[in-house]
Amino acid sequence: MALVVAVGLAVLAALCLTSLAVGARGLTVGDVWQGLTHPGDASRASIIVWDLRMPRTALALVVGCALAVAGVLMQALTRNPLAEPGLLGVNSGASFAVVTAITLFGATTIDRYVWFALLGSALTAAFVYVVSVRRTHRGDQARLVLAGAALSASLGACTGIVTMFHTSTFSSYRFWVIGSVADRGGEVVGRIAPFVAVGLLLALLSGPALNALVLGDEQATALGARLPLVRVVAFASITLLCGAATAAAGPIAFVGLVVPHVLRRLVGVEQRLLLVLSALVGPALVLAADIVGRVVARPGELEVGIVTAFVGAPALLALLLSRRAA
Repeated sequence: MALVVAVGLAVLAALCLTSLAVGARGLTVGDVWQGLTHPGDASRASIIVWDLRMPRTALALVVGCALAVAGVLMQALTRNPLAEPGLLGVNSGASFAVVTAITLFGATTIDRYVWFALLGSALTAAFVYVVSVRRTHRGDQARLVLAGAALSASLGACTGIVTMFHTSTFSSYRFWVIGSVADRGGEVVGRIAPFVAVGLLLALLSGPALNALVLGDEQATALGARLPLVRVVAFASITLLCGAATAAAGPIAFVGLVVPHVLRRLVGVEQRLLLVLSALVGPALVLAADIVGRVVARPGELEVGIVTAFVGAPALLALLLSRRAA
C-alpha cells in the first residue's frame, strides 16, 4: 500500500512538473524551477509558471481528484461498476444553471457563474435522491438511476432550448460545457476548494461502511452498518465533489467512470484503498489529458474534456471486452 501510494505521488509530481513546462512557450526544468522559486519576479518564466500554468495545474489536480473519488462512491452506492457521478444529474443541473445565469443575470465569466453551477448541481442531486428514497427511507438503486436519467434528459432539453434561442448565451456557454481547465484563474480553484475538501472528508468517513454496502442491504445491516446514514453521507460527498468539479471545469467525461473501474481490476474491491488510490490516479489522468491536449494540436489546444473522451471510451470498451472474454 505504502509503495503504491509513493509511486503514485512520484508520477503525479512528474506530471505536475511537465504541466508547468509544456505549452505554447516551452520551458526547461531550470526555467520552471526559476519561476517557482521567484514568484514575485517579472521574468518570463515566473509569469508563465505562476500566472498561467500553476492555476491550470492546480485546477486539474482538484478536478481529477474530485471526479475520481466521486466515481468510487457512486459505484459503491449503486453497486454498479458502470455508474458514474453524472448519473445523479449533476452535469445537467450545472449546465442548466449556467445558461440561466448567463441569460438572466449576464454572468459571462467562469468566476461569476461557478456559484450558479454549484447550486444547480446540488439542487438536482438532492431532487434525484429524494425521489429515489422510499417512504421506508431505504434507497432504491433502480429508482436512483431512472430519476437521474429522466431529470438529466429534461434539463438537457431545457438547456438546448435556451441556447437555441439565445445565441449570445450559447457563445459564453460553449466555452464551459466542453470541459476545460484552461483560462480559469486561481480564484476559481480557491472557490471550489472548500467544497472539495468537505466532500473528501465525507468520503473518507463513509469509507469503512462502503465495504459493507457493496455486499447488499441485508449483509450490510447484519454487519451493523447504518444504511440511511451511509447513503446520505456518500450522496452528500458525491454532490459536493462532482458539483464543484463540474462548476469549475465543465462536464469532463469518463474520469469518474474509468478510474474506479481500472483500480478495481488492479487492487480489488477494498473501498478505502480505492478511495485513496483514486485521489492519485484521477488527478494524474486529468493532468495527462491536459498535457496531451496542449501537444497534439499545436499551435492550438484540445480541451481536456475532449481528450478524456477520446482516451476513456476506448479504454472502457477494452475493459468490458476483456471482462467478457474472461
